[in-house]
Amino acid sequence: MAPSATGNVKFDEQGLLPAVIQDWLDGTVLMLGYMNREAIEKTLETKSVHFWSRSRKQLWQKGETSGHTLQVKALFIDCDRDTILVKAQPMGPTCHTGERACFFSRFDEQGVREQEKTADASGGILEGVLRTIRDRRANPQPGSYTTKLFEGGHDKILKKVAEEAGEVLIAAKGGKKDEIVYEVADLFFHTLMVLGYHDLTLQEIYQELGKRFGKSGLRPEK
Repeated sequence: MAPSATGNVKFDEQGLLPAVIQDWLDGTVLMLGYMNREAIEKTLETKSVHFWSRSRKQLWQKGETSGHTLQVKALFIDCDRDTILVKAQPMGPTCHTGERACFFSRFDEQGVREQEKTADASGGILEGVLRTIRDRRANPQPGSYTTKLFEGGHDKILKKVAEEAGEVLIAAKGGKKDEIVYEVADLFFHTLMVLGYHDLTLQEIYQELGKRFGKSGLRPEK
């Protein structure tokens, strides 16, 4: 490793800087830890996330006892060069509680809601929409479009997917970007309805895409 790899990084007075760990597949913030120069260099060298323990005063590899390591995909540093972002593949739950990520307690004007675990901090808007879809299936609501689709059954949902795919084709042929955006959003929603109906998660889709990432999409000729 080049000696200058951490030469322009701005450590604090303890020789540390915060490292945000993010799931490379869906962007979920998994945890925050602290790295010193040695931890950064070890992380870069091994492609497995290492931290500096402020309590034990020693270097440690995430998952060294549990096996739930964080396999590095890429590192980034912020504009002030004093915070690191690590995109990683978690090999199991990241939090010591057994949760996927450490951020599962809502915090609002009433304080920390410690007894109400939530997955709302995970992923992005697609995950949020799918959570709502799954909730509507478990708890039907009168007047809800999602509930109405579920009541119509599998065939009605699939028919809507086919219809929306056709609308995307028409919008794309027309070349109007706002119409393309609108129709693709409709197609995304109804595709998420399919996942909700079959009790599938976006993580399963991301994992499949992750397997394909960086590989040729061309099938070998027979």
